Amino acid sequence: MRAAMPTHLSFDDFIAACQRPLRRSIRVNTLKITVADFLQLVAPYRWQLTPVPWCEEGFWIEREDEDDLPLGSTAEHLSGLFYIQEASSMLPVAALFADGQMPKRVMDVAAAPGSKTTQIAARMGNEGGILANEYSASRVKVLHANISRCGISNVALTHFDGRVFGAALPECFDAILLDAPCSGEGVVRKDPDALKNWSPESNAEIAVTQHELIDSAFHALRPGGTLVYSTCTLNRQENEEVVNGLLARYPQAVEVVPLGSLFPQASEALTEEGFLHVFPQIFDCEGFFVARLRKTVAIDPLPAPGYKVGKFPFTPLKTRESAAVIAAAAAVGLQWTADHTLWQRDKEIWLFPQALEALFGKVRFSRIGIRLAETHNKGYRWQHESGDCACRAGRSPGADGGRSGRVVSRSRYLS
Repeated sequence: MRAAMPTHLSFDDFIAACQRPLRRSIRVNTLKITVADFLQLVAPYRWQLTPVPWCEEGFWIEREDEDDLPLGSTAEHLSGLFYIQEASSMLPVAALFADGQMPKRVMDVAAAPGSKTTQIAARMGNEGGILANEYSASRVKVLHANISRCGISNVALTHFDGRVFGAALPECFDAILLDAPCSGEGVVRKDPDALKNWSPESNAEIAVTQHELIDSAFHALRPGGTLVYSTCTLNRQENEEVVNGLLARYPQAVEVVPLGSLFPQASEALTEEGFLHVFPQIFDCEGFFVARLRKTVAIDPLPAPGYKVGKFPFTPLKTRESAAVIAAAAAVGLQWTADHTLWQRDKEIWLFPQALEALFGKVRFSRIGIRLAETHNKGYRWQHESGDCACRAGRSPGADGGRSGRVVSRSRYLS
């Protein structure tokens, strides 16, 4: 660890920081409420909220009533008005959208439990499309639960080894986040057992997987697109060396986009290469690593995968049928943006993000969009998920992904 740490940082300060309790932090879900309205809503609770410098919606939180009511059990959390997310884990998405970038098709390669996927969706204002992948089957369920709680409609879930996407979906994405599986050296403040199975050998094995994942992600990225690579570990083998390996393999096709201007204090964690290597003592948060890369030209594709996806089980609604659903939805206060389209499976009516239609038939989805309604002889039976359309109907989201939006009433927040 001493070798990985810059000389201007104190190893004693590092040890002291790792022994302090981790500050809790939250991110306001701007798909359901603006930051200003959230602060007004929770003002009577006397929560002490300190802004996170790299995320406008992020706050460190201190509460006097934690023992009486856990933060995760509050009505505001259960209804999706905020996400409990460690402050440093907000950095990768901040990097993904730096310099005013607004990609239309994004992939989150290792998405569960959903903190970064939901942050991406909020930055996109529920527009465009996100492919959120998770290798662990049990964690896909948690990912879907958090996406649903946060009122997100522009996500498709997949359950694959992330190394398949370079071959399966070559140069399909405007932006990709690879928050890679890692040794977790940066999370000891939250999880004292994080390093229980740590060894140099396991780190080396993990690094091999990381090299393969970043190569696959780079193949799936379109020319001109942005790739953010991040981990919650601190050693160079899983961080700088993984990124430098990609730079060495494709020297004419990739460039580093320095992160020194990502937020005012970013220079305190900036490496010579332009990456952020956040040690716990710098910002009093978990350790994290973030690198931002740009693909400059196309590269040779990988061999096409040999598996069969199967027939896509949905069919798009015809114009007249779509018009009938839209009119019936409007009559009960439901509406959605033009970049969502209606599809049907048996009696089910689904709302899919149009930006992901190009991927249909190329990969198998575990879940996509939201189930809007079921047809019956008297019309439509609206599903619980369709209520998210009602929330958005009462708002006027701005170009900032909802931060300038308006929600009708407090009851709407908690409905």
